Amino acid sequence: MEWLSMGGYGFYVWSSYGVTALAIAAELAWLRRQRRDAWQRVADMRAEPGRAGEENR
Repeated sequence: MEWLSMGGYGFYVWSSYGVTALAIAAELAWLRRQRRDAWQRVADMRAEPGRAGEENR
């Protein structure tokens, strides 16, 4: 139990770890969504006939 309380600073230390873990999880979720949206935009651009760049084929 002494290790968890960390000399009276346990609440600060463990809450800092918790906030950091939440921030990392939120960042990963945001990056995953951005990646999915970017791939969807690429697929949409490829599917639309007559888009810029299509005439050069």
